[in-house]
Amino acid sequence: MANGASPIIGLIFIVVISILAYFFSPKGENQTVWRSTLILSFASCYIMWAIVFLAQWHPLIKPANANLRPQFVHS
Repeated sequence: MANGASPIIGLIFIVVISILAYFFSPKGENQTVWRSTLILSFASCYIMWAIVFLAQWHPLIKPANANLRPQFVHS
């Protein structure tokens, strides 16, 4: 299950695969393009995942139960 260590574990994973992409990108004329593309893709995916994960973990809006009777609604 998801816990507080998930973003840290994900970040460590992304850093490791980014380092691997840096050193094992195909050699040749476009090596810099490959490195940049892979590392930026990994970073973008991680940032998107982290935002969605944290938004679900700590929502800004408190969910409200619409099925409550009027005497039990706290305004």
